[in-house]
Amino acid sequence: MPIRIQADLPAIEVLESENIFVMTHERAALQDIRPLKIAILNLMPTKIETETQLSRLLGNTPLQVELEFLHTSSHESKNTAKEHLFKFYQVFSEVRRRNFDGMVVTGAPVEQMPFEDVEYWQELCEIMEWSKTHVYSTFHICWGAQAGLYYHYGIRKYDLPEKLFGVFPHTVERRSSMLMRGFDDTFMVPHSRHTTIRREEVESCGKLKILASSPQAGIYALSTEGGRQIFKTARQIHLDERLLHAAFSATIVPILRQGQHLRQQPLGFQGQLLVSQMVV
Repeated sequence: MPIRIQADLPAIEVLESENIFVMTHERAALQDIRPLKIAILNLMPTKIETETQLSRLLGNTPLQVELEFLHTSSHESKNTAKEHLFKFYQVFSEVRRRNFDGMVVTGAPVEQMPFEDVEYWQELCEIMEWSKTHVYSTFHICWGAQAGLYYHYGIRKYDLPEKLFGVFPHTVERRSSMLMRGFDDTFMVPHSRHTTIRREEVESCGKLKILASSPQAGIYALSTEGGRQIFKTARQIHLDERLLHAAFSATIVPILRQGQHLRQQPLGFQGQLLVSQMVV
């Protein structure tokens, strides 16, 4: 099924060249289908490249997905034209009364700054607080994961003695998690970062489940029990398609099993792999 985005978004040409089904809002309005509504808080300076990457991954689903791109109003982008942001993006004040099935919080090139020194930190905190009541499931990537862990659970980031750079073996720790479906017991993940989170802080929190980790690179993926908050610590450019796809699974499947109509349900940012198996 297609992703729904504006007809003149630059990513469309790339996606269509890769044979990804893209549907404009005008055409989607003619179909009697309740789309999965996903907000993408794009904190990356290379916004157009990030739009394309995430649209490519989210488009590989049997559901119709409607994307809403967000940027922070408290930071002026130096790498993306104002015209592009005005045309294709919303700011938080324009969506704060809306509800979303899921949200993606991207990484940002501010890893070595204290969170409170980031120009848009207060706005990001406001968005993360809002997400607890207006977004069913939020997927945090790279620095976005560190920011989410710090805001929601007080888990701090720590400077590494030297930059972590390379491709490292990781082990699935929680095989029962639907988020880990499709992963081998051991799999490789590239990392490139200067900071890390500490396992003992995550374990002492009591609200998070470690899904996969590496002896060399540390925790790779973790989430709350119900998948309302999902965190992936590797860099955004290495976003693992399997994990993002699996993030659609845990809430939509019970809805389908109960025979409830998708147009009436908050689907959450979970529900792809099993949906594929059930509807094909």
